[in-house]
Amino acid sequence: MKIVMIGEATNHREKLSASLKLPCDIICLPADAAATPGFDDQIDGADVVVSLRYRRQGTAPRFSMLHVPGAGLDGIDLASLSPGCSVCNVFEHEAPIAEFVLLAMLEWQVRLTEMRGRFSADTWSEAYRNRVPHGELLGGTLGLIGFGRIGRAIATRAKAFGMRILALDQAATDSAGLADAVLPPAELPRLLAEADFVAIACPLTDGTRGLLDARTLPLMKRSAVLINVSRAEIAHEADLYAALETGVIAGAFLDVWYRYPIAAEESVPPSRFPFHALPQVYATPHSCAWSTALPYRRYAVVAENIRRHAAGESLLNLVHRVPSGPDAEV
Repeated sequence: MKIVMIGEATNHREKLSASLKLPCDIICLPADAAATPGFDDQIDGADVVVSLRYRRQGTAPRFSMLHVPGAGLDGIDLASLSPGCSVCNVFEHEAPIAEFVLLAMLEWQVRLTEMRGRFSADTWSEAYRNRVPHGELLGGTLGLIGFGRIGRAIATRAKAFGMRILALDQAATDSAGLADAVLPPAELPRLLAEADFVAIACPLTDGTRGLLDARTLPLMKRSAVLINVSRAEIAHEADLYAALETGVIAGAFLDVWYRYPIAAEESVPPSRFPFHALPQVYATPHSCAWSTALPYRRYAVVAENIRRHAAGESLLNLVHRVPSGPDAEV
């Protein structure tokens, strides 16, 4: 089989190779290959392309399966794909993201970093006598925007800390009883008004883009904290910065951003606004899921799907198939 890995995926060639159980020719291409035609002759005719991003204008190379080595499809232009192409994604990131969210809430309440910074042999006695009380998660309310794999993993861990869980989701049910209430999208104002922490765990769609903006952010408690581990654009860029700068909300943990480097050696700012300079903002480089174990789990799934594709079996996490034959667009 001919497998083409593009951009960041190429860093994991050995992990994929170790999990493959059939002979394959793996070609590694730079990030530019995802959006420019300069490498199309190498992509054309591939059985599988593995890439977080893919888009074309005009004629595009043909290949039979696109495997996104992550969950989000917002970097994929489905209209660029040739007829008959199957698109699959992969998850396996629920646990580290959920742990990151719990870490964020604990850091905000306990202030462990500040405690450590105040401690020294010289200041110990005074620091002990003047200990600053910290908060706790017990009894607090966590609002989850999105109650899929990630939202449920967060809820499971937050419940163990004695938190009340409100989840907002259009279609999810809660047979496991992880949430105290699962609310329809129309009840976003209730969730924002009651939550001490609001975690964004839904995909970026036309319906969620700008969901938190100048109209909805003021519905949050002034003491509330926003945690975004999904996609930056779900919170309106300018409105979120204004809400943080003026104290409409107390703080934020932002792990996802409005600008990303795409081409090799490209350098771009994460936002038009200096979120990182606000003392109440914890800014991190899209790392909440980036654990040492995650790529091994993900590329084991990719390898299994390549085996299934070669054998003509049903695919895992099939999210789209481009119509072929008479159903294809001309």
